[in-house]
Amino acid sequence: MVALLAFRLASQAASHGKAEHVVVMVWDGMRPDFITPQYCPNLYTLATNGVFFKNHHPAYVSSTEVNGTAIATGAFPDHNGIGANTDYRPMLGWSGPNATEGVEAVRKWDLITGGKYLLVPTIAEILQAAGHPTITAGTKAVVFLHDRSNKRSTAASSNSVLLYKGQTIPRGLLPSLVKANEDKAFPEFKYPNKDADFWTTRSVRSLWNKSVPKYTLVWMSEPDYSQHEHSPGSENALAGIENNDKNLGDLLKALDEKKIRDKTDVFVVSDHGFSTVAKGPDVSDFLKKVHLKAGKKLDDPESGDVMVVPLGGSVALYVIDDDESVMAKIAQAFQTSDFAGPIFSRIPLPGTFPLSDVRIAITNIAPDLVLSMRWTEERNQYGVPGMLYSEGGTKNKGHHASLSRFDMHNTLVASGPDFKKGLVNSMPSGNTDLAPTILHILGVPQASGFPMDGRVLKEALVDGEQTATEPKTETREARRELGIFRWRQYLKYTDYDGVRYFDEGNAGTELR
Repeated sequence: MVALLAFRLASQAASHGKAEHVVVMVWDGMRPDFITPQYCPNLYTLATNGVFFKNHHPAYVSSTEVNGTAIATGAFPDHNGIGANTDYRPMLGWSGPNATEGVEAVRKWDLITGGKYLLVPTIAEILQAAGHPTITAGTKAVVFLHDRSNKRSTAASSNSVLLYKGQTIPRGLLPSLVKANEDKAFPEFKYPNKDADFWTTRSVRSLWNKSVPKYTLVWMSEPDYSQHEHSPGSENALAGIENNDKNLGDLLKALDEKKIRDKTDVFVVSDHGFSTVAKGPDVSDFLKKVHLKAGKKLDDPESGDVMVVPLGGSVALYVIDDDESVMAKIAQAFQTSDFAGPIFSRIPLPGTFPLSDVRIAITNIAPDLVLSMRWTEERNQYGVPGMLYSEGGTKNKGHHASLSRFDMHNTLVASGPDFKKGLVNSMPSGNTDLAPTILHILGVPQASGFPMDGRVLKEALVDGEQTATEPKTETREARRELGIFRWRQYLKYTDYDGVRYFDEGNAGTELR
């Protein structure tokens, strides 16, 4: 991909910012309401002295792989090709789904499609094609999607590093990182996952000893891991946030020691928000009660069978051979349930929205239906608002991936020479905006033929101004009459500066 992009970058010189380096740190699952001096003083200081993006959004589905790819590409799922943490691609596995960040699935699909597992280039690939080495490091495997090539044909790509879940490309680099971590291998998982996040951070500091590239991405596993197991606000989740903040402080200290802090823009972003599980319905069992053959895995599935792919606060459903009568039956069944939120369909069905309304209509691999689970503003056992239904979830544990307001509101803080100081930016922003903003700052044009869906966050830049247009928020509804009841679902979104941001969506039944 890098070699291909080398001659597809726009030829004209791009405008650029003041920073010589950009560092992006991802706190997986970090809700913005936990940015306080008590839990994360370093992040709080960045937010109060830089720019706090008050109205920041993930892409839907509000999950890690979807938003890891959105951050990497500046594109929504219908353009970049990744619409869920897990999807069903029969050519990769006929009887069940695959993890979208799984090395085996990625490598196979790249072989099948000639390198088009992602349909657009990533920041790392664009920068390497422009001659700039990069560092991409993560405690979680999602960063594999940012810089996955194992064939490095240019000087910049050969000098770039990918570190994902304790593995490296190039492979020969790993022993030096183990040595940098006091001869300790990548730690085993635990709650909170502090040791592994610290190992990744220390590895980045070691890589910086050689030189700090124009672009570094560092992905933490917390507070996501602990929030899944113990819910937002739990002791372990707060410990994960506190540890992330120490790692942020270590990276900022390293920049200070190298005397480049004033030449570096730092972004702290999360991939999605988070909620607490109120109830965990089993969608496969529910569909079996309406006489459908449904399951999370199916032995040699036949026409009309339903592959159910749980995504936490959402569910993707694939009907074998695209039987439209089965799709219609599924939608109607959901509209009589107590757990269904908005339903999105590949074909027109009463009381649903098209997949394209939330940018998940991926050509050839999109599911037939996607269900976002119902949610409320109720508080969990720690007083944290946001409860949802989660497929197969356990009550009082945590999850995300729905259209809940609490899943669709995530963290973004930016600080550095290119950003205004002490600004609370109330304009809508989203994960797809990071890539175009970073390329703008570094003076590298977007790849020709691959326009990004996001926008440059110019209202937050020192030399930038807010667009003359104001944000416009709308709410769409779909209804269906069901006997004495009426099904009603809604999708709320905000349009600003050419980008649509999804705020929330929910559904339910009411008496006619």
